[in-house]
Amino acid sequence: MPQPRQGGRHRRPDSHELPEAAKPLILAVPGPANGELLALVGEVALLAGADLPGLDIRPVVIEEDGTDLAAVLHGAPAAVVVPLLLGPNAAATARTEAALAAAEGDFQHCGVLGPHPLLAEVLHERLSEAGLARADRARLFSVATAAEGIVLVTDGGPEAVAAAEVTGVLLAARLALPVMTADLGDPKTVVAAAERLREMGAGSIALAPHVLGPDVEAGRIAEVADQAGCTAAGPIGAHTAVAKLILHKYLEACG
Repeated sequence: MPQPRQGGRHRRPDSHELPEAAKPLILAVPGPANGELLALVGEVALLAGADLPGLDIRPVVIEEDGTDLAAVLHGAPAAVVVPLLLGPNAAATARTEAALAAAEGDFQHCGVLGPHPLLAEVLHERLSEAGLARADRARLFSVATAAEGIVLVTDGGPEAVAAAEVTGVLLAARLALPVMTADLGDPKTVVAAAERLREMGAGSIALAPHVLGPDVEAGRIAEVADQAGCTAAGPIGAHTAVAKLILHKYLEACG
């Protein structure tokens, strides 16, 4: 299994205690499966497991027919299913709920991870790592920036974009910069958002991908950034903040 990526200013989540008779945590991410996606899910599972030793974490990629998730559920009479999703994804949610309905056992299905201030923090870090924003080492608040406006892009359609707007507001507050939200799957909205920022006086514009990375087609971020005349930061990827949100969902479900 891959080792967690080090570097940057990733901060360990707060410590948690494993509940008595803890149910397994099924970490579910929509497919199709590929090597990068499997590596990312495994890495996030390692990060979460490091903060809550002893927790049975079972990563699974949900294929269109739901068979992989059904197989994992079959081996657990009770479990908490946490989707590795940053925002709404109707198709993935429907697949998960269908598999849960067909399974026999005590299963709880948690909501998606965002919007959340921790995701805004990770986006800030990714912009900083790309040289598009500087961050104070202690507090991660911007002290200078190479970009004058940010286009936050997400995948999943209008519902996902609407949810990501909340994280965009939080990111704007961190950077003291205008942030527009657009649909990565519709490049015209990204171009329009960048043009709007230029009309507001922004000269250099950065693209902040509100995606995990392997969950979008390879090269799409760079292609859309080029069309919009933006410089792209890296995707959110495997990060301790993502693991922290997963554990929060799990412990909340456990009561």
